[in-house]
Amino acid sequence: MSQIKPNKLQRIVTKCYKLPKSLQAFALSTVFGRVIKFAGTAGVEVLELKGSRSVLRLKNRKKAQNHIGSVHAAATGLLAESATGFLVGIHLPDSKLPLLKQMQIDYVKRSTGDLTAVATLTEQQIAAMHSDDKGEVTVNVTITDSANIEPVQAKMTWAWVPKKR
Repeated sequence: MSQIKPNKLQRIVTKCYKLPKSLQAFALSTVFGRVIKFAGTAGVEVLELKGSRSVLRLKNRKKAQNHIGSVHAAATGLLAESATGFLVGIHLPDSKLPLLKQMQIDYVKRSTGDLTAVATLTEQQIAAMHSDDKGEVTVNVTITDSANIEPVQAKMTWAWVPKKR
């Protein structure tokens, strides 16, 4: 994939990875929080965004909790959307606009503590984003809690269309 020209977001991410390791997640999270204001307000952290994988975390803090003290269902959905959307975003050419088309979220257990989302794309999905003017990908995302249990099963379908000039 090295022959593909990096988009604006990918160039920013690359700059973040040139910082000392101790500052990389903070820089990625700051950039993400400024672009996606709701995620910044909720406190979504970007721990990794490389190649075909993203890792994001949402700490179980008061501002993201529900009435029983765990991460709110809507905040959990935001985490899944963020992990998949940011990953799609670094691969789409600047001439294309990403749009969330479908969220499938099944809450199967009560979560405990912080949540971590890991989203992945296949090489074929990444190639389609570069070659097809319009299209869609279903991005798998695994969400685990502090007890390393998967309380939520989710997948997000992202579409893309050409940007209007």
